[in-house]
Amino acid sequence: MKIGLIGFGNTGKAVASVLIKKENFDLMWVLRKTPKQEKRNVSEILELESDNESYVYSLENTNIEKLFDDMPVDVIIDFSSEHGIYSYGEAAADRNIRIISAISHYDKKEIEFLKELSNKTTVFWSPNITLGINYLIFAAKALKNIAPFVDIEIVEEHFRQKHGVSGTAIKMAEALKLKPSQINSVRAGGIVGRHQVIFGFEYQTIRLTHESISREAFGNGVTFVAENLMDKPPGYYQYEDVFKPLLKGTI
Repeated sequence: MKIGLIGFGNTGKAVASVLIKKENFDLMWVLRKTPKQEKRNVSEILELESDNESYVYSLENTNIEKLFDDMPVDVIIDFSSEHGIYSYGEAAADRNIRIISAISHYDKKEIEFLKELSNKTTVFWSPNITLGINYLIFAAKALKNIAPFVDIEIVEEHFRQKHGVSGTAIKMAEALKLKPSQINSVRAGGIVGRHQVIFGFEYQTIRLTHESISREAFGNGVTFVAENLMDKPPGYYQYEDVFKPLLKGTI
């Protein structure tokens, strides 16, 4: 599967390292906003021993249509910014290139644009594309449907310097239709990231926990989604659309 990666910050680099190591994925190029590290080999930047020949390009100096035509890809993975979709979306959709967006936040305007593009190609968006956190949300929703009377609290833990409530915890609360007051934040030491949903029954407690160990988890989420989108027709997809067919016949 040929992949184009847009965005090359800390998370983008972690995702690139996962893609390069996966045998059935071929990272063709990386596109970033500025010319920093432009025309350099991605494997060399990441200090990986690999035969991969992908290079870094910049939006400042690259014609998107020409890049897509000269080095075609099956899927674009976006870790850039909420406005990045406007720089490549139409050109990708016109060429039936699948789009996987891992942007943490979109306004209504950008979501509507994604849905417009989905009329031409397969479009997937998840504000947190890690497989584990989305499985947690999926399982938590199922449990709440079974026991809508249960008390539910979310606990999110992060490193001391992190400000504000975790965006992932907010998305979890929205998915479970909880109030912001049901999110409990802990800031201590160097915790990378831990999210927990606590279900309080009268005589028992169930806890669903996801703990982030490294940014490579985003890469594993991306490859999982890409593999499960290849047979999907044009349309707008989220994680539930990927999970449900996989669970058919198991319940």
